[in-house]
Amino acid sequence: MLSEAGKRQLDREGYLVLADLMSHELLEGLRARVEELLAEEGARAGSEFKLEPGARRLANLVNKGKIFEQAIQTPEVIACMAHVLGSEFKLSSLNFRAADPFSDCSQPLHADSGAVADEQGYWVCNSVWILDDFTTENGAIRMVPGSHQWRRLPQDALPDPLAPHPGETLLTGRAGTVVVMNAHVWHGATANRTASKRRAMHAFYTRRDKAQQQYQKKLLSAEVQARLSPDLRKLLALDDPLNDELSSRASGASGFLK
Repeated sequence: MLSEAGKRQLDREGYLVLADLMSHELLEGLRARVEELLAEEGARAGSEFKLEPGARRLANLVNKGKIFEQAIQTPEVIACMAHVLGSEFKLSSLNFRAADPFSDCSQPLHADSGAVADEQGYWVCNSVWILDDFTTENGAIRMVPGSHQWRRLPQDALPDPLAPHPGETLLTGRAGTVVVMNAHVWHGATANRTASKRRAMHAFYTRRDKAQQQYQKKLLSAEVQARLSPDLRKLLALDDPLNDELSSRASGASGFLK
């Protein structure tokens, strides 16, 4: 599922573009379901995890539709996660973010979870599911290729993480593309300067010895948990005592790491 060239790209640059990975049916199904959820949840959409001026968010998506269960098991994405994180990893969270038209929801350069590679290597890896074309004008993610290898956080190394970086590039691509990004790579959202929405889903994975950003065992309903296959239960760490200990201690009553 992952070519040698893809492995080299992930190792060297820290990201890999899987162009047109989503089928037409999956892309349209994801678009339809997130719009249904945004309408249902209204002003509280994403509030159980994070609200953000200039952007719409959704959280805890594994609990909100079978189509999301399908997405997180996509073999090509799983192969990339195994290459970056090793064989023992789990889903950390599944969220949605849309940059509003004509909004400045820029972010400083950061690494997800404030993560720095440790003695065992990398421990966070994200996948960006592009639901609308990413362009240089509509809020595409900027990232600094190769920065995952530096073992430093941008807030500790840069005078202004919001400022342009000389090594940064903009992540662009067609709707239906999935980009796997070693989440130690320095990256951040940019402003949407267009009249159109820019929607993306983020399937975020972590090594098994780290806490989940969203403690799936606590957040998934009994109905959802009852229908999951053994492979999916493993991916969500539903029967893992170590995950219970790590996540309950880290996330507390809410089930969400902030």
